[in-house]
Amino acid sequence: MIVRARVVVTMDGPPIDNGAVAVSGDQIVDVGEFSKVSKRHSNQAIVDLGDQALLPGLINAHCHLDYTCLRGKIPPQKSFADWIRVINTEKAKLSPDDCVRSINEGFAEAKRFGTTTIANLTAFPELIGQINRPIRTWWFAELIDVRDPSRAKKIVDLAVEQLKSQERWGLAPHALFTASADLYRRCSEVAQRDKILLTTHLAESREEVSMFRDRKGPLYEFLQGIGREMSDLGHGTPVSRLSEIIRDSSASFGMTENWLLVHMNELEENDFDQLAGSTSKASIVHCPRSHKYFGHSLFQYHKLHGCGFKVCLGTDSLASNDDLSLFAEMRAYQKEFPNVSAEEILEMVTTNPARALRQQDRLGKIRSGFAGDLIALACERSASVLDAIIANDRSIGWSMIAGRVQAAWPS
Repeated sequence: MIVRARVVVTMDGPPIDNGAVAVSGDQIVDVGEFSKVSKRHSNQAIVDLGDQALLPGLINAHCHLDYTCLRGKIPPQKSFADWIRVINTEKAKLSPDDCVRSINEGFAEAKRFGTTTIANLTAFPELIGQINRPIRTWWFAELIDVRDPSRAKKIVDLAVEQLKSQERWGLAPHALFTASADLYRRCSEVAQRDKILLTTHLAESREEVSMFRDRKGPLYEFLQGIGREMSDLGHGTPVSRLSEIIRDSSASFGMTENWLLVHMNELEENDFDQLAGSTSKASIVHCPRSHKYFGHSLFQYHKLHGCGFKVCLGTDSLASNDDLSLFAEMRAYQKEFPNVSAEEILEMVTTNPARALRQQDRLGKIRSGFAGDLIALACERSASVLDAIIANDRSIGWSMIAGRVQAAWPS
């Protein structure tokens, strides 16, 4: 078919007025001005979207759909450690059926808001077979061994067994304060063997920095109280601790293209020295509204960008957010960084996460040979088209995933 719209935002050059995209099977085969595309593919049916903007499907680089059911149940807490206590209490109440329902509801909501690809962390990889997956999904098993680090290898290997039948999967050692160095090392070994992606939460809170650097604070006290082994603390920041694990590991892993480093909210000057010296860059995922919920320090976008890192956006979970809209994340980001261009912000939900998922030749752009993942939304003529896209505060009206038109929703 040929999909025509008032403007086509390709993320691969300037927007195309009165543009069109030809799709065959599951991929894009042509893009350009409607008059030219329709002439080149004169035998194809035309879907005219009218006065709308057509753009690549959005990519959510970090989400926990397990906790869609926790929306509105956890008000901001006095400390990050208190929040962990509360979410652990809420998680303990969930049955397997609750988790399946929560993940399915999260997928449906993300799709309504124009997400066509998602990187989802799950604590329950054994349930994946019961999940409806209406969008392209990378499954990351979230791994924690804080209470028994001797089980690191078994925990990782079990997750691999549960995930390896999936087309797209990876591993997620949760964070340095809940996952041992041995668990990180085992994840790295598997990543090298199976060519998978890794993701972890890093430098998320001030309490995490205080714990690693100073051996004190609410998070330190909480983890000490549950029996975490604490001898790795007091030697530097979380970023320097990860660097230490890398340096001492016989397996070569670190801040490379294989990693999505999530949050990076609390960074010190010496962290930037280490990050700038990394010749192979990880992708960094920022979650603006979750960041605001916790009251973290200002996200150091310009310094990270200056070090050569690409930044992606994610929604995080609904235990610390209101919904799964990447448009709302872009607006929150734009409010905090008004001098960052709309094009650069849109790259954070299209081309940057496509690169992070090693899909830069398949996702994130409207280009011949790329996946037929498209979304459309109403766009005011009087506004800059890119700013109008970011300003969208409704569910989208039309979408296509892998060349298949999805149900339209009221906008």
